[in-house]
Amino acid sequence: MSGEMDDKLGEKLKGRRIVSVIGTSTASSELYELAKETGRLLAERDCIVVCGGRGGVMEGVCRGAAEGGGISIGLLPNALSEANPYVSIPLVTGLGEVRNVAVASAGQAVISIGGAYGTLSELGFAMRQGKRVVGLRTWQIQNEKGEPSVMVYAATPLEAVTAALEGPSS
Repeated sequence: MSGEMDDKLGEKLKGRRIVSVIGTSTASSELYELAKETGRLLAERDCIVVCGGRGGVMEGVCRGAAEGGGISIGLLPNALSEANPYVSIPLVTGLGEVRNVAVASAGQAVISIGGAYGTLSELGFAMRQGKRVVGLRTWQIQNEKGEPSVMVYAATPLEAVTAALEGPSS
């Protein structure tokens, strides 16, 4: 039975890209709308969205993915009750803020929208792993020499999604 379920799941996921979307849990209405549009665009491109599963940008991206007919996976810090109402698959990690490593690691690319210090940590993890990282109204990061980071900056959700999907699919 397990093998059959694995085969069905594998077929459903085959060829779909996974994109992590990170950002503040206390988003302004403008950031929320940017996240919602990003989620919708990712869903329309048959991507699976991974996020922290809570409010703010995370809720916006899950809502957009749901409205676009897509799937979102929320990696929650401690309890199922933390999930926003739009996340398709809420997964309780029991890791608290340490889950940020899992959120950043899960996607083949990472889109950052707005953000506080948790988002900053996720950006560091994603860049350290060599992920394609796209910023939309987020942190401006430089190295110790004052040189810009490898993050690609986008002005719109469409630019962010396009840039995220330009990278390798593995």
